[in-house]
Amino acid sequence: MQFARIGAPGKEVPALLHHNTYYSLKQLAADIDADFWESDGPGRAAAALAAGELAELAVEGRIGAPIARPSSVICVGMNYAAHAAESGSTPPTVPIIFHKAPNTVAGPFDAVAIPRGSTKTDWEVELGVVIGRRASYLESPAEARDHIAGYVTVNDLSERTFQLEVSGGQWSKGKSCAGFCPTGPYLVTPDEVDAGNLELRSWVNGEIRQNSSTRDLIFDVEQIIYDLSQFLVLEPGDLICTGTPEGVALSGRFPYLQAGDVVEIEVAGLGRQQQKFFQA
Repeated sequence: MQFARIGAPGKEVPALLHHNTYYSLKQLAADIDADFWESDGPGRAAAALAAGELAELAVEGRIGAPIARPSSVICVGMNYAAHAAESGSTPPTVPIIFHKAPNTVAGPFDAVAIPRGSTKTDWEVELGVVIGRRASYLESPAEARDHIAGYVTVNDLSERTFQLEVSGGQWSKGKSCAGFCPTGPYLVTPDEVDAGNLELRSWVNGEIRQNSSTRDLIFDVEQIIYDLSQFLVLEPGDLICTGTPEGVALSGRFPYLQAGDVVEIEVAGLGRQQQKFFQA
């Protein structure tokens, strides 16, 4: 199943996307949020669709992020060996974790501001995982599968000076600028996704930058969720960004983003997004 949210910021309507048609879920759910996942939103939506109880929803404006603002956005750094190498680091032996502010979650086609004082704004295509059930002290990576609501395309945008040079050792300063987590365009439930075999690509002004696969993840989705659950509590609706492959501006092979640039990213089966950048 595929879920989306349609409308202006703060006024999004929850929707089910089925055979390229959007159906409103307003009668079933206030939003695609923690309550939706905790109350078997997908099951209720499927039943309502089968019964012909859902009204079609015209998409005439903005497509929002397919999830409401989560309680946490948790990211994994250096999770592709080639990206670790281009960043000047050795591959990690345990997952490297940092946080993005939850209010960075934005629509997949929203324009993004290059922060004031930025000279190193960078793109990062990633597989995003949305938590469907509370996870704490899981017994094994296999148990993590029962805690996944679905998967999304994510652009883990970064300002590298803020992240690495004036950070005080905390990456989140360079990760939490306004609009720095475009998400969507839709969420796909786990029964339709092979998370270990997805192609990821990014383009800047039509030129390919990243072209890789989740087959190259150092820590797979189940391992990440299991590991996180040993240190913190994952709540329904939380978003995990699983890392980016090689091909970012930090490598030195490409220029950083400037006002007027257009970035496109795609995770196969999870949709393609596009952002135009402007100066804050």
